[in-house]
Amino acid sequence: MPSKVVVEAEVRPTEDEDKVLKAITNFFDVEKVETVHMGGTRILVVTSNNLACLAKLHRALRSERILDAARSTLKKGVRETTITFHLHKQAAYAGKLSFVDGDHESPLGAIRVTIHHSNPQDVIDWLAPPTSKGKPIWEKEMPV
Repeated sequence: MPSKVVVEAEVRPTEDEDKVLKAITNFFDVEKVETVHMGGTRILVVTSNNLACLAKLHRALRSERILDAARSTLKKGVRETTITFHLHKQAAYAGKLSFVDGDHESPLGAIRVTIHHSNPQDVIDWLAPPTSKGKPIWEKEMPV
């Protein structure tokens, strides 16, 4: 099963689409961007067929020292061959990672990230390995 990453964020009427895209690109490299209109709602959808698009997220998890929180959040979001989690959109725009449980925790809506991979645990181990005293116990290569 090939890898796929889908990042989605609603563009609220008071928001600038470029700013929503900036919030996403602060943590994800973009391969394809499209705006989907669903009724009166605009949703920015960013997709990639490569886990390399997660490299910025990988670095940010280490620089912000939130590996344990990230690992817990990622594990809770595993369903078969997908991992789903949400980021606070305004924090992401400011360059800060903040995990949320959904849209209700982010006033302008959350950024929804879905990672499809045949072995989600490998992705979690690469992005957010277990730690001891705040330092990764080991580092893994990016899964193929």
